[in-house]
Amino acid sequence: MKMKIRTLITLGAVVAIMVISSCSKYPGFKKTDSGIMYKFYIENKDAKKPVEGEILTMSIKYRMKFGEKDSVLFNSFETGKPFEIGLAKSEYKGDIFEAFGLLHLGDSATIIINAKDFFLKTAKMPQIPKGTDSTSMLYFDVKLMKAETMEARQKADAEKAEKLKGLEPAKLNAFIEKNKITATPTATGIYVNFLTPGTGRNIQKTEYVKMNLSVTTIDGKKIFSTLDNGKPITFEYGQPFDTKGFDEAIGLMKNGSKATVVVPSSMGFGEKGRKDRNGGDLIDPYSPVIYDIEILSVVAKAQYEKDMKAEEAAAKKAADEAMSKEPSLIQKYLSDNKISAKPSASGLYYIEKSKGSGAKALPGKKVKVQYTGKLFNGKVFDSSLTRTPSKPFEFVLGQGQVIPGWDEGIALMNAGGKATFIVPSKLGYGAQGNGNDIAPYSPLVFDVELVSVDK
Repeated sequence: MKMKIRTLITLGAVVAIMVISSCSKYPGFKKTDSGIMYKFYIENKDAKKPVEGEILTMSIKYRMKFGEKDSVLFNSFETGKPFEIGLAKSEYKGDIFEAFGLLHLGDSATIIINAKDFFLKTAKMPQIPKGTDSTSMLYFDVKLMKAETMEARQKADAEKAEKLKGLEPAKLNAFIEKNKITATPTATGIYVNFLTPGTGRNIQKTEYVKMNLSVTTIDGKKIFSTLDNGKPITFEYGQPFDTKGFDEAIGLMKNGSKATVVVPSSMGFGEKGRKDRNGGDLIDPYSPVIYDIEILSVVAKAQYEKDMKAEEAAAKKAADEAMSKEPSLIQKYLSDNKISAKPSASGLYYIEKSKGSGAKALPGKKVKVQYTGKLFNGKVFDSSLTRTPSKPFEFVLGQGQVIPGWDEGIALMNAGGKATFIVPSKLGYGAQGNGNDIAPYSPLVFDVELVSVDK
């Protein structure tokens, strides 16, 4: 059985060289012959050490220090999902592979290795990140929870699957009873429990179906829902969509139908279940799936294609009109709001509200920003201040991690400063727009506070 292992980069380890000294620059840390520095918080000297070829399960955070501040690159402690990685042979002396070999099961430690070597030799990056040099160090905070061979993992997975297979009938019966499912199962075992029957004939293959869809496991774990973002799905019935059970259920529905569909694993994801992007179990093996489906419209293929062409033409016309009107729209906004600022060479309007007294925002620096983004009609489309919890947005300036108007505007500020950016669409989201709120060729207004600039 081929197994996907969650990984950020390809890592591995061998048993490390024994300790020879402590490191005065890093109080409390010891150092190996190869230059790895480490400090144990929990050390189980009598426990097993991992060996090459085993899969490690650990909680891990790795970070770099800039002065006294940490810049966290990854943190599985916060996600609550352990990090898994195969332990391979060390690639060079003092690498993270060798460092992991210092650990015993149950150990908790901080490991320090050279950042330049890690990025170039282990992560195989073409160049080191800005702000990193040959003296930069990476800190790994780790807790090793499990080490097992691939064979042991496969055996455990098989045993888990077999156990879940035995539990499936009881889970199905309990769900049907609890949720008062009155539908009779089809020949394949799926239950289509109609809440609203719909009108007309059943949906036919090649017809385009627009629907709201929620997917949960039989244990109640939400997998997906169009209701979360308010965007129904449209698909061509007859083309593979999700599972055989889902396809069968759609064929029993009509325009306006609303139903809860119970799909046993034999018509769902079967003995393998479904993995998430990190290789974890999104849906367990032999797990029934629950679909809540509402059919919003059913359209013949020819009509759908005609409608799409009409929508595309209307969208292009609207975009062309927006593009032609944008310059006058910006001038009207400036006039209405009595703004006398002149645009930069790129077209950005920068209106300083208060001069910051802190560090200058320079390309390559990590910055923290509080902001509110608005359309010209005053509608707020995004704000760091209304999020829960409210905290500044962090990014590295000048790396293209934000829209060009932000990279340019923030670079004019000092920490503690406040400003308003008027961002033309070419420095914002351009011809594509963004989401439901930002149409193509929309100029934007951002009220920005530069909270801090990392040293």
